[in-house]
Amino acid sequence: MAQIPVQTLHRDPQLFYWILIPITVVMILTGVLRHYASVLMATAPKKLDVRAMREQRALARGVALRSNYHVLSQRAFELRRDALTAGYESGEFLKEPERKGQPPANPLTDPSQMDGMMGMMKNNMAMIIPNTLIMSWINAFFSGYVIMKLPFPITIKFKSMLQAGVQTKDMDPRWMSSISWYFLCIFGLQFVYVFLLGSDNAASQVAQQMAQQQMPMGGPGQDPDKQFKADAENLAVVEHYSVLEDVEERLLEGIKS
Repeated sequence: MAQIPVQTLHRDPQLFYWILIPITVVMILTGVLRHYASVLMATAPKKLDVRAMREQRALARGVALRSNYHVLSQRAFELRRDALTAGYESGEFLKEPERKGQPPANPLTDPSQMDGMMGMMKNNMAMIIPNTLIMSWINAFFSGYVIMKLPFPITIKFKSMLQAGVQTKDMDPRWMSSISWYFLCIFGLQFVYVFLLGSDNAASQVAQQMAQQQMPMGGPGQDPDKQFKADAENLAVVEHYSVLEDVEERLLEGIKS
């Protein structure tokens, strides 16, 4: 049976020292600078109003109940659901109950919301500006270079991701271009940032994007009363079941078998 010949490229070994290592070092230093720049630009946290905190926690309790109801008994779930639903519909958890049914206030007139929007804008700028500069630097000096070959086989689907900027069709997918190494560093240096700066660092772009996606509900321009009513409807249609039902019998049967 004929075997497919191994593709061999004659690559200058100096590319490893003059392209791969400089890009990695620049990415690490940029992450460290981004962390300290975010620390310097961060505003002092303000004391959160008790009513605002109760409003946010009430929304989070509804989400937690819908996500983890299967570990509760039928009675425990119904008690929690009835209490939250009654509070949602009556407006008990609202920060401003007197504004129930009115359109949400303009976030531009609320200093606390303005501070949050400015903080998000600063974090986004701290990510966009360094990325733009590094991409321009790589495109200007290292565009089109193939710098390394992965030591393990991969499928052809990874070719477009690992060989960005290299216009070839027959090249082995394991070869990686300089632009692709830059994108790989964005996702692969998270543990390096944790080692250098600690777990609560501002250098990780992936962590910042995930934190923005997981921001609690009730942000600027959203009506909490409508969110409460929508959450009450979602709780009403939940069909409860418990994973702990007949757990004793299942445990005994597992021991016997």
